[in-house]
Amino acid sequence: MAGKIRVGIGGWTYEPWRGVFYPEKLPQKRELEYASRQLTSIEINGTYYSTFKPDSWARWRAETPDGFVFAAKASRFCTNRKVLSEAGESVARFIAQGLGELGDRLGPINWQFAATKRFEPEDFEGFLELLPPKVDGVRLRHALEVRHETFQDLRFYELARRYNAAIVFADDDKFPAIDEATADFSYARLMRTQDEVETGYKPAELDGWAKRAKAWAKRGDVFVYFISGAKHRAPAAAQALISRVG
Repeated sequence: MAGKIRVGIGGWTYEPWRGVFYPEKLPQKRELEYASRQLTSIEINGTYYSTFKPDSWARWRAETPDGFVFAAKASRFCTNRKVLSEAGESVARFIAQGLGELGDRLGPINWQFAATKRFEPEDFEGFLELLPPKVDGVRLRHALEVRHETFQDLRFYELARRYNAAIVFADDDKFPAIDEATADFSYARLMRTQDEVETGYKPAELDGWAKRAKAWAKRGDVFVYFISGAKHRAPAAAQALISRVG
């Protein structure tokens, strides 16, 4: 395989994981340290709502082992707007808050758009032009999580390809599932974990996702996150997939 497959969850602070995923009596301040040794990646969700100081990003790096990689969810102030091409100030503020402190722990940035946001080619390209290739010497990889059916458009795929931006593959009834090779990495969010299934997804389904992740890896690194659905099952689902992809 040409790329590495990293699998994880969204965030690391969630009370129902305590005593199930996290050991009993594990101090909350050590949850990231623990999770990063059971999983191979975590998507930082808090950055969608809040800004963090450089010291926080540096601490997250220090608490995680070599080879572990974070994805970061971009601020909603960048993507939840009528005119995307006017997001320059918000994009710059998000990037400058301290992402570079992660160094080699920094994986893709997930730019998530509202389900009501339609594809407008000129405006969307204007937004893509705002996304920098580096911060503090650290490469930035950009993933686009679009949620409106109008993005199922060859013009969107070509734009993403031109800017080497991955289109997030969503396993969810409500959003389009776009599987297009537009970047040198792949990004998937799996949102159908079931409460009655101990591993979130059934074994045969996990086998299928492992096969798909290995196929994606032929074109570069792969990032897979178990998000939403029966969230308390997400860590078990991620661990089960990790065991399948090696």
